[in-house]
Amino acid sequence: MPDELILLSLVIAFPFIGSFLGVVIMRSGRETILGRSRCDTCGHTLGWHDLIPLLSWVANWGRCRYCHARTGFFYPAVELSAAVPVIWAATIQQGWLLIVSAVFGWVLIALAWIDARTQRLPDALTLPLAVGGLAASAIYEPAAVLDHVIGAGAGFAAFWGLGLVYRRLRGREGLGLGDAKLVAGLGAWVSWEGLPTVIFIAALAGIVLAAARALLFGKETLQGRLAFGPPLALAGWIVWLYGPLVPS
Repeated sequence: MPDELILLSLVIAFPFIGSFLGVVIMRSGRETILGRSRCDTCGHTLGWHDLIPLLSWVANWGRCRYCHARTGFFYPAVELSAAVPVIWAATIQQGWLLIVSAVFGWVLIALAWIDARTQRLPDALTLPLAVGGLAASAIYEPAAVLDHVIGAGAGFAAFWGLGLVYRRLRGREGLGLGDAKLVAGLGAWVSWEGLPTVIFIAALAGIVLAAARALLFGKETLQGRLAFGPPLALAGWIVWLYGPLVPS
């Protein structure tokens, strides 16, 4: 398939992928993603014409067509965010590798959004992320598959160990098991060589996020729990595209 056709296909697909991601994010942990979509306010079952990505929201002025309640910006925001991995990866990649990167980016978007909303990182996404990373390495870097396996194992062990130490010292959860599974998935994609850079970038992003939240909502927010999934997802994406700070 020509590279141009692959890119065009991804551009056409991203709103629909984003719509599906919105369903996954909203229903994570509470119901099957296969159920019919309903208005959150009136409970009316939505038809296919109510679910056309972006266009339905614009056509109805951001309101439910049945009860006219505002639907908010969540779904159009997720649908638009699905374009980010496609456009970003297309600046340096092409062909089937671009498709792989887009799928990787879409899973990271879902994980980051779910963690920000619920403080959870579901196994239904973190475990396939690790399997997908090992599969991608087997296809594109068959000689380095062991490095990616080590990356997955080392990532999980390091964050599980840090979480255990924090819990013993502070008597409460610091890093959850979901974070360890996410880092394992990222290690499967970027190998053990990329993991230190992932952790470094994620730590910096976490500090910036915490500082921004304190400025916007007050210093007392520093006492609350900060979802580490979004910084980890951003860091893993950057290292996947550009490699570690100190390449081998």
